[in-house]
Amino acid sequence: MFKLNNILLPLQYTNDGLREIVAEKISTTIDNVKHVAVVKRSLDSRKKDKIRYVATVVFSLENPKTVKSSNLEEYIELETSLSKIAVDESKPLNGAEVVIVGSGPAGLFCALTVLARGGVPTIIERGYEMTRRVNSIEEFQSGKGFDPISNIQFGEGGAGTFSDGKLNTGTKSQYIKAVLASFVKFGANEDIEYEGKPHIGTDVLRDVVVSMRTEITAKGGKFLFGTKVDKLLIKNNAIVGVGFSGENTGEIHAQSVILAVGHSARDTFKMLHESGVAMEQKAFSIGVRIEHKQAMINKSQYGLEKHPLLPAIDYKLATHMANGRGIYTFCMCPGGEVVCGSSEEGQIVTNGMSYRSREMENANSALLVGVNPSDFGSDHVLAGVEFQRKYEKLAFQQSNSYEAPVQKLGDLRRNKVSTRFGQVKPSYKPGTVFGNLRMCLPEYVVDGILFGTEAFDKKIHGFNSSDAILTGVETRSSSPVRILRDEFNQSNIKGLFPCGEGAGYAGGITSSAVDGIKVALKI
Repeated sequence: MFKLNNILLPLQYTNDGLREIVAEKISTTIDNVKHVAVVKRSLDSRKKDKIRYVATVVFSLENPKTVKSSNLEEYIELETSLSKIAVDESKPLNGAEVVIVGSGPAGLFCALTVLARGGVPTIIERGYEMTRRVNSIEEFQSGKGFDPISNIQFGEGGAGTFSDGKLNTGTKSQYIKAVLASFVKFGANEDIEYEGKPHIGTDVLRDVVVSMRTEITAKGGKFLFGTKVDKLLIKNNAIVGVGFSGENTGEIHAQSVILAVGHSARDTFKMLHESGVAMEQKAFSIGVRIEHKQAMINKSQYGLEKHPLLPAIDYKLATHMANGRGIYTFCMCPGGEVVCGSSEEGQIVTNGMSYRSREMENANSALLVGVNPSDFGSDHVLAGVEFQRKYEKLAFQQSNSYEAPVQKLGDLRRNKVSTRFGQVKPSYKPGTVFGNLRMCLPEYVVDGILFGTEAFDKKIHGFNSSDAILTGVETRSSSPVRILRDEFNQSNIKGLFPCGEGAGYAGGITSSAVDGIKVALKI
């Protein structure tokens, strides 16, 4: 197989059209080009009157000798089978018991890789299985009580299940293709393997996660839902198992325990610290969710409020203040909604979510300002957790309920509580109240939000609109701690393997899944 990079494609193209483009590029006949396929594709919308794709195309040739070698670049396809990766890169586990704490992408891909190596994984998840989790979240969004066990953060699939299902990542790894191929195997759309900004969508991702669980259990893995690990069993500075409580109570003995706990397992962080697991403070970001009309974002990027051939478009923006503090958008959800990501009672946390179709009226994104350990006010390893809690509680106190405080951007600038909505209406469930976000964010974060929205308006005209809706607060951009590990991905406790976003080694679905594979290969 051969490949061509940076091929310009129209928005609509056929297989024969691809063959014709390739043939012209390498100066051969169309009949000589066989088995053509797009393996990478991103949108180029810089010219509004000529929006197109920039692609990497692979193909085979009937007679390669008729083409000048300088026009050909060999295409080497990376291995995408987790089973083959496990066999090629590690020794078999020979039936060894492996405990995995957490069923997010890191935990699930760790379990799949352990199985491929011949191990027996037991996944312990503090939240509920998917159907029960979805029901409890929908009940909460309709105004019923908050469940600290089953919510946007905790439950089968982890926090990413109730998001946009975004799969693009800034990290590089040989395992990314394997992750994407696995998602397709379990039910995701095939386009995630070649789109430059792939996403699954929360509705599809829920089914994908259940399919992964079905395969894991069919191959001998076990799940304990509604069960929290609350004790490490340690002997001679080595792990020998874990203790747990909840719907299942007891102990499991194992020489390998993977901590794939997610960034919101605050009581678990406390337990680990008290058990002598080495940890350190870590920088993260806080801010708000900002909502605009998706039609405005589309018009800025496409030149049209709705393009007949293209989906709702996203954006990614970043800038820095003179003092070096960064402001950026994160986890942008085109045609999505803002949701409550709280994991503890009496606190409000916001997050964003989109379905596969991305057809809702608003675009939303986290609008975040970087915070560092020097902002936490303490050198205690869990000071970042308390920093998050402080502002989540202040947000809750604006209504003394899970109705989130909202404010129009123009009113935040004027330090005025909004009294009515303009063109943009908030999408947050279970509801909102008008509040002053200056009362539940540090002053330097508010300054960063105001600075950032002005700067971003130069990239997306209308971003700084007075009617843009801000919903507070967003505090869970990443883990507030890093659980230290060595070159074997092992903590200071032998046999204990920190993994994924909660441990401070990933940021998003794909990088967490990749870290799950890497850790499973190191056991």
